[in-house]
Amino acid sequence: MAIFVLVHGGGHGGWCYQKLARMLRQAGHDVYTPTLTGLGERAHLVSDAVDLDMHIADVVAVLTYEDLRDVILVGHSYGGMVITGVADRASERIAELVYLDAAHPKDGESLAIVAPAQMEPTYAGVRVVDGVELVMWPMPGMARFFGITDPDDAAWTDTKLTPQPWKCFSQPLRLINGDAARRLRRTNINCSDALRHSPDEARARQLDGDRNFEIDTGHDLMITEPRKVADMLLEVAGG
Repeated sequence: MAIFVLVHGGGHGGWCYQKLARMLRQAGHDVYTPTLTGLGERAHLVSDAVDLDMHIADVVAVLTYEDLRDVILVGHSYGGMVITGVADRASERIAELVYLDAAHPKDGESLAIVAPAQMEPTYAGVRVVDGVELVMWPMPGMARFFGITDPDDAAWTDTKLTPQPWKCFSQPLRLINGDAARRLRRTNINCSDALRHSPDEARARQLDGDRNFEIDTGHDLMITEPRKVADMLLEVAGG
């Protein structure tokens, strides 16, 4: 039995992994889908204190309090920032990192630095609520932005998206344990569109894993192609 911890991306919550988690559990594996503070069902906890460091601490706490070891830690999109930080803080609990069409940060980089083409227009829609800069405000049809075209999936996603504190995207990742994260095995599962449109340096990071997979689908591949993602993760677990 493998242990999967699936970390969601910006504006999402653990809910986005429902289909994928079900498939992995049906295959006999243990699956955790934590929701990061201030998002999803924890949106009521949003505050000016919510940032990348807090989200890293959220996931480290899951590993610690659930006493998880040999974890396959999966991060989607912004979740790539989070799992890299978790790997730095708790590498002894992790067997492998999986970047699910995700950010691949280096020490000192924020998501705004890693993905400026996406983050600059994101910040253009910022609104300040109770002193918190919030971006990615949900609106009808927003699921299409994440590459979701099935009407039922899109309607379901649109009802669950929440705004995200900008500090999560602007705070640089700080690695405190040298190359601890880089010593772990890494798998990349990329969407074809992301590979086609990524600058050369970003594409090199997307293809620097011990294993590299590609799926021709939208960014929210855990919703649009859960079976293909599940099969790839099961191959990781088997390896």
